[in-house]
Amino acid sequence: MPIELKMPALSPTMEEGTLAKWLVKEGDTVSSGDILAEIETDKATMEFEAVDEGTVAKILVPEGTDGVKVGAPIAILAGEGEDASSAASAAPKADAPAAAPPKAAPEPKADATPKGAAPPQAPVETPAAPSQPAKSDGGRVKASPLARRLAQAQGIDLSTLQGSGPNGRIVRADVDAAVGKTPAAPARQPAAAAQVAVEPGDIPHEAVKLSNMRKTIARRLTESKQQIPHIYLTVDVQLDALLKLRGELNKGLEPRGIKLSVNDLLIKALAQALIEVPECNVSFAGDQLIKYSRADISVAVSIPNGLITPIIKSADSRSVSAISTEMKELAGRAKEGKLQPEEYQGGTASLSNMGMYGIKQFEAVINPPQGMIMAIGAGEKRPYVINDSLQIATVMSATGSFDHRAIDGADGARLMQAFKRLVENPLGMLA
Repeated sequence: MPIELKMPALSPTMEEGTLAKWLVKEGDTVSSGDILAEIETDKATMEFEAVDEGTVAKILVPEGTDGVKVGAPIAILAGEGEDASSAASAAPKADAPAAAPPKAAPEPKADATPKGAAPPQAPVETPAAPSQPAKSDGGRVKASPLARRLAQAQGIDLSTLQGSGPNGRIVRADVDAAVGKTPAAPARQPAAAAQVAVEPGDIPHEAVKLSNMRKTIARRLTESKQQIPHIYLTVDVQLDALLKLRGELNKGLEPRGIKLSVNDLLIKALAQALIEVPECNVSFAGDQLIKYSRADISVAVSIPNGLITPIIKSADSRSVSAISTEMKELAGRAKEGKLQPEEYQGGTASLSNMGMYGIKQFEAVINPPQGMIMAIGAGEKRPYVINDSLQIATVMSATGSFDHRAIDGADGARLMQAFKRLVENPLGMLA
């Protein structure tokens, strides 16, 4: 029997993606684990692996196609011993709902899903499916990694939930619903209102189609500024002691091929400051406040198509050499679009450093659902009062943006004080 290959959900929040490139062609034989295609999500380009063995009988969605819905058929695979041409002849039936959704009589429910709801299910799903727990053939509950983490934190038994994701997979919205939270999807509505018509007139111009990543950045930043009341707190931080320590550490680490950056030490300082001031290591969740017991720092990295935030997990308890090594590896793969979802989704706070561009000070937009982000300006020589005398010192301005729903101004000020103290007395970070 022909096997439908469907657009996979490569992250808990993915609803559609771009089929960037096919790595197989019709007639190719594939085995379980073979890479079939590259799929562009809102944050990265990821590989789509084969689960079944067989022959590619028909490719239904050409490479380069945008907006392919999760669960939509993208290819037909002929099973072992099955004639590929016979399997390919069944392709129009599988492709009909995607090609002409308004008139596809056999699949009227495929288009009945309201906008903003969970990704569409497989076309063969029956109305009775919602009453069944989301389990795989082996009895293991099917759930996204994020949904598992949230359920564990809330003490929820996943086997009691009904999944709304592809093929009944439990996603974050299902866990949120179980604890009485408002689903996140409706929050996307304000972003649509932000779209405006632009008439360039006779000005020479070029209209460039937005990538999935740029669309996501636009939506999330709009939501952040509309829904999160930001409060900004700035401190000036003397860097001379940190720069001296960095130089000494790099001499010792040189034989190991490790070279610390200032940013590596700032990641460590922010992480330790969050542990010292746990009131700022939080997320606002409607009628709940999520308090984190470790500091996972999302670090803003500029890439050709936009911005992505790979995460240094447990940065508060890791050595600066380990932070440096992982940061370089994550940043390299981020620029290649090869990060896995768990490497850029999550985090308890963010750090954005624009000092390398000579920016003196700026205010960063909070990355929801995090409660704060630290914006780092350039270190520069400034007149600075040291021991009651005016001297020249290397100083940078750091601005914390805080979600005022979750973090009081006084607690934000305490975090900025802790961050300043750790940077100005950096040996304390190594103890």
